[in-house]
Order: sequence, then structure tokens, then C-alpha cells
Amino acid sequence: MQKVLVVDKNKKPLMPTSPARARQLLRSGKAAVLRRYPFTIILKNREGGDTQSIAFKIDPGSRVTGLALVADFKRGQRVIWAAELTHRGQQIRDKLLSRRQIRRSRRNRKCRSRPARFDNRRKPEGWLPPSLRSRVDNIITWGVRLYRFCPVARISLELVRFDTQLMENPDVSGVEYQQGELWGYEVREYLLEKWGRKCAYCGAENVPLENEHIVPKSRGGSNRISNLTLACNPCNIAKGNQTAAEFGHPEVQTKAKPPLKDAAAINATRWARWRELAAMGLPIECGTGGRTKYNRIRQNYPKAHWIDAACVGESGETVFIAPNHAALGIRASGWGCRRAQNCDQYGFPRGKARQIKQVRGFQTGDLARAIVPNGKKAGTHSGRIAVRASGSFRVGTIDGISWKYCRIIHRMDGYDYGQATETGALSTG
Repeated sequence: MQKVLVVDKNKKPLMPTSPARARQLLRSGKAAVLRRYPFTIILKNREGGDTQSIAFKIDPGSRVTGLALVADFKRGQRVIWAAELTHRGQQIRDKLLSRRQIRRSRRNRKCRSRPARFDNRRKPEGWLPPSLRSRVDNIITWGVRLYRFCPVARISLELVRFDTQLMENPDVSGVEYQQGELWGYEVREYLLEKWGRKCAYCGAENVPLENEHIVPKSRGGSNRISNLTLACNPCNIAKGNQTAAEFGHPEVQTKAKPPLKDAAAINATRWARWRELAAMGLPIECGTGGRTKYNRIRQNYPKAHWIDAACVGESGETVFIAPNHAALGIRASGWGCRRAQNCDQYGFPRGKARQIKQVRGFQTGDLARAIVPNGKKAGTHSGRIAVRASGSFRVGTIDGISWKYCRIIHRMDGYDYGQATETGALSTG
């Protein structure tokens, strides 16, 4: 179960407490809710207190990053808070591509448009494309946020690096220096992630899986990662000396061809993450992806991004995770559209420019609760709100609710929240 973060009356972080203790403090009036996500209470009459060492642990990923707070108690290390952060890098890339295509189309049609700007401008040192920068900024944002509300004393970061040359050709000259004790874990973990942890041919899950050559080595196939997949033992035996297409699964060959863009994203951002986390002034422990998996398997924990985060580095060898611990699901949603006007499919302006951002203290994207006393919409409604200048808001899926019945639960901060699932999506049920 997640611990509740606690700060004193001066907003200095104290040790997190249990939900039961937090409810007692709130009912007795000794505390108030400071923030909904992460759930934080503020003590009204307490100033300062003793704290134990807490580590902020990170398992970075191209699509989902695992976060965990691990506290040092006398009886050992224990996970007290965890989350899975889903990035929006691919969404940013798609939107920038769409914008570029619309501008190019308007120029070709000799319509009104700004002149093209080319790549001969000097970029600042350490510049990253927006789709990659967002991944780094999401992690730093939550690192700083947790540091404000929790006595974090150190950071553990998985400084993973995918050797794409080695993944493409394991027989490259001089590769022996890379094939240490954990090298097999790196390639194996990549295949598990790529093929969804199931047999590529029959889709069997929760069975022993074997590395399998799509084009057999006896027929000229190589050990490149693009020629490897996962198969259960019966499928591997039945396939024999056939290619995947001859075995009746041409889609396996098609899926093996996409570029290693997720691996490239991790490689491109790993030092930017490290530098910005180091700027927080806390000691940083670094570990590899192989070490993380080694620690997790030794402790018999299931695969999850937040569990991987708890097992990062040497300090992750012995970590206690309660069986009923449920991680918070966080999804980067952005701060809304920055365009002054929307465009149609041809690039022409559509609609009117937005005139105001806030209405009666509410802003589109705020999480609110509306208690309507009577009428067709009588009842309690919760969800994200969409504001209108008239004061008639949409709360969740219910439209036409007056601002007078709405109360803010959580201000818009660029993220959506729910319960983490195995696919990295959010569950609100």
C-alpha cells in the first residue's frame, strides 16, 4: 500500500505515514490535504522531526519509466511509494510532423505561410529534440516534486545503454570486452520487451520461451537481433529448418524489421538525465539494466517498471515490496494546445482564437468535483473540466454544469492519474 507524504507547517518534508494514520490526522483536524497527486498532507502544528534515509529510484524507459521511493528502516529497505510514468514522446513527434506537413503543403500551394527555417542555425550545447526532451523533463519534474514533499537523500538511476552495433551483429570484432556476466540479460530483456513476453507464433504466455532464429542459421540466418524472436518449445521444434514465412507467419518477419528507435531514445537521453539529476545535489548511484533484472529475479518479483526501479543498482539486491502494493499510474498529457487557432485538414484557420484561459478561477484540465443539488444533472460528478466563458462547464462526461457547484480537487499540472497497469496505461476503476 502506498504511503502518504507528509510535510510540517513550514512545508518541510517529514517521513511518509500510513493511510490509516493520515485519516486519523485529517479527522482530528491536526492535518489538511496539501496535494492530491502525489497525495500529501500538511501538519498544522508540527515543525521539524526525525527522518530516515529515502532513495529516489528510477528505471528509465522510452515509453514508460518506473519510479520508486525506498526507505531505509532497521529491518531493511522497503518500498513506500511507487509510480509508472508514461511518456508522450511519440505523440509530440507525430504532432510536429503533422505541423511540418501542413506548412509545407501551404507553401507548395502558394498560400499565406511563414518562410521555412533550415537547420543551419546553431543549437545550444546539450540540445535534444522535443520528443526526447519531454522524456527527460518528465523525470526531472517528478524528481523535484518528490524531493519537495519527501526527505529524499540519494538517487539511484539505471544508466542503461543499448549497444545497437552489438545487437545487430554479436560477432563484431572485439566484442569480447562487452560480453560480461550480464550481457545475456540485456539482449534477452530487449527481446522480451519487443515481442510482448509471449510466443511470436502461437501467442502462448507464462510459459518458458526460447530465443529463436526467424531465418535459421543453417539457411544463412545470422545472430543479429533483427533475426531473433521468442518461441515456446513446441513451436520452436515444429518450425524446424523453416523460415518464419514458410512456417505460416510472415508477420513475424515484418515486425522484426522496424528500427531500434526505443533503444536510440534511451541512448540519446541517458546523460542528459544524469546531468540534470546531479544538479539536484544528491549522491547518485548508477546501475545497468542487467543488474536490475538480476536483482529482481533473485528476489522472485514479477516484471513491472516500478518494481524494476526498486531493484536498480547495488542497493536493489534486498528490497521488500508488500504483496498488496499498487503503483500510481502517471501519464504525461501536456499543458494543452498552444495554437492560437485550429486548422482544418487543408491548413486553413478554423474557429476563433481562445480569448481567456481561466473562468471563475477554473481552467480547462483541472480535476474537479461537482455536487449538483437538483435538476436533471443532480448528483456528484468528478473528472477533468472544460471551461466556457459563460460559466457552464463540462465535468468529466457531463456537460452544462454551473461553476457554482464545482470544487477543485487537483490543479492541472500536465499529467493524468490513475492506477498503473501492465501495459503502462491508466486504470481509473
